Amino acid sequence: MFVQPRRIGRGAALPLVFTGVLLTGFASGSWTPEADASVDAAPGTPGRAALSGAAPRDERAAATDAHEAVSRSGDRWSTAYTAREFADLSRTLDGEYVGVGLTVRGGTGPARVARVTEDSPAARAGLRAGDALHTIDDTDVRGMPVTEVVALLRGDADPGPAAGTAVTLGLSRDGRHFSEVLERAVVDTRSVTAEHLPGDVTRIQVSAFTAGTGERLRNAVAAVPPGHGILLDLRGNSGGLLLEATEAASAFLDGGLVATYGEGEGQRALHAAPGGDTDSPLVVLVDGGSMSAAELLAGALQDRGRALVVGTPTFGKGAVQVPHVQPDGSVAELTVGHYLTPGGRSLEGTGLTPDVAVNAGEDAQDKARTVLSGLATRG
Repeated sequence: MFVQPRRIGRGAALPLVFTGVLLTGFASGSWTPEADASVDAAPGTPGRAALSGAAPRDERAAATDAHEAVSRSGDRWSTAYTAREFADLSRTLDGEYVGVGLTVRGGTGPARVARVTEDSPAARAGLRAGDALHTIDDTDVRGMPVTEVVALLRGDADPGPAAGTAVTLGLSRDGRHFSEVLERAVVDTRSVTAEHLPGDVTRIQVSAFTAGTGERLRNAVAAVPPGHGILLDLRGNSGGLLLEATEAASAFLDGGLVATYGEGEGQRALHAAPGGDTDSPLVVLVDGGSMSAAELLAGALQDRGRALVVGTPTFGKGAVQVPHVQPDGSVAELTVGHYLTPGGRSLEGTGLTPDVAVNAGEDAQDKARTVLSGLATRG
């Protein structure tokens, strides 16, 4: 099962897809780097880990069965994939992909870099979140659907992009135009990273709910030094696998309800495993790029009284999708229901409202640390 937002060509983030499971959305502003989503762009968008590049135009056009199924559904979150697109997405959800390490967001103007994967070709070249992407190998990508931007970033070689191939990006930053030649490589999405901050705080960032994310988060929490408060950073997390988000909740809960979702006429419940850390002060940091599975996790910890949520309202994707293989081999990711937080809230279209809002001009991480220090003092 996965949780992911859909692939949205109108400048929104793409969702992650989850093979053989439920999806709640994975939208990282783009297919993150090619996989990010967000994929090459890739995690970050619908899909297990990130979106992978779109297939060539002729192959996309052939995915008629999936497109027809999505069209019949009339659902905003349903998405059609060619067999190749879905295979790329599945690899991304498994935690790695071939690309340059950019998560991009589309729009009417230039695409924007939403995230740069650590130790990726893009990171080594000094690219930053917020950089505007104008051209890819001399192709103007302004206003182009994110799926096509991702396809260009990843490359359209058959059976897929090759590590070691070069791609030239035309970018701008603060009004200055420049170009970078990057060499595609196998990029590890590194969905969970941890760092110790001053003031007895450990910041754990979860960039996407790809395969193994729940276990990695549990291990990261177990390694937090005694006496440290935990800042769980879900900003820019476009979602991913539903069961990974449930296991992630298990890192902070001692069993109990994480979410429910409708499937047909039935209702299913997701429960945390026992034995999580219920003592360390915990603050969850979110923003408008926190989607789907990320919203589900934040909502569960908020409703269960386990954490305070700090930031700005989240994206608002509460739908659950399941991928269906079509007769022509294409895949239609169709909505089967909507999830509810333990308190019975639907986040579809509204998003999650933080307990403590971060206002314009405020540093979100600094404010979250201030809230966390207050929790530690009270605790």
